[in-house]
Amino acid sequence: MAMDEEAPLVVEISKNENSIVNHERDEGNLGTISLGILYLSFMFCSIFASLVVRKLGSKNALILGTTGYWLFVAANLMPNWYTMVPASLYLGFAASIIWVGQGTYLTSAARSHANDHILNEAVIIGKFNGVFWGIFASHQFVGNLITLALMRDEEGGSTSGTTVLFLVFVCTVTLGAVLMCFLSKRAGKEEARQQDSSASSVSSVATLLKSIITLLQDIRMLLIIPLIAYSGLQQAFVWAEFTKYIVQPTMGESGVGGAMAVYGVFDAICSLVAGHFTFGLSSISIIVSGGALVQGAVLVWILLAHSVTAGALGILYPLLVAALWGIGDGVLNTQLSALLGILFKDDLEGAFAQLKLWQSFAIAIVFFLAPYISLQTMVVIMFVALCFSALGFLFLTLKVERAFSYRAA
Repeated sequence: MAMDEEAPLVVEISKNENSIVNHERDEGNLGTISLGILYLSFMFCSIFASLVVRKLGSKNALILGTTGYWLFVAANLMPNWYTMVPASLYLGFAASIIWVGQGTYLTSAARSHANDHILNEAVIIGKFNGVFWGIFASHQFVGNLITLALMRDEEGGSTSGTTVLFLVFVCTVTLGAVLMCFLSKRAGKEEARQQDSSASSVSSVATLLKSIITLLQDIRMLLIIPLIAYSGLQQAFVWAEFTKYIVQPTMGESGVGGAMAVYGVFDAICSLVAGHFTFGLSSISIIVSGGALVQGAVLVWILLAHSVTAGALGILYPLLVAALWGIGDGVLNTQLSALLGILFKDDLEGAFAQLKLWQSFAIAIVFFLAPYISLQTMVVIMFVALCFSALGFLFLTLKVERAFSYRAA
């Protein structure tokens, strides 16, 4: 089971590193625009990702999804408009199916494990997501260590070692794809039901659109979407704003890797802990509220008290912010995945497609707007989005879901 949960992580190890290197090798904003194109493609392809996953099955969707990451990393060996733009477009498609497949596969595996061992389903879903996201978040630490070991700053602002770095990433993606071939197919009653449904209706776009509309008419999904969008915003904030405005002015370019490694360590630890203490909707609401308070406090500090500081404090502040932000990210990743798996049992593919649709939409907005707005403006937007999404989520857990549970009883 460990291999089943970890395999999707292997092909993602270079995600954050790609963004760093692309910015360093930028020619005419190629890196930033490529990432924006990637997430716009991700957003649009997420609309149809559930259809593809139902047709292929979650295991085959995972395997096919690795090809997009392989192509994108390989394109970085010769970065130009003719390689990066097509690779970004295709990776958007590949990422949409691999992440919908991952959410479907992991939730299905957790529910099968709970049924086989007569365990509480919500608890097992939470634990499985905690383990997966904990291991996944470690790519921030491992990837930055690899980058630190292979890349060297040279005179004139150039950087050596990028070719070797991307060759290592290509080999890593290849290994991940091979490991995914050994995943076991989900063969439970739920998977059989999905395959039967796929055989009769997957070719119909009308059926897909009906499924999307049905989810968007569900008050539970409407209340979760703001929190999903915020989770995308806060991820992009780390990649596009945190490193540029908070880390680099005090720690320099060389300090970015260390700060992101700290972020990854705390993200991983928090994911494992949050997953372990997930027992149902009540625990999810408490954990998410705690994560929201942590990130809210960081945003207020950045807005009111942040300044470029020399000396030891200039190093401590960015590392502290990285640690706290990693805690919030770990909370959101584990709890959103567990929440969707618990609430939308009858349409896992559709629910996880909505997750990636709104996350990628928010991330794309940040990448396109970041060059044109100040840090303070971005922080205000983030804080308003956090408050709005947290209120909607609390209303869901305290009022709406209680009503749904009462009707089901």
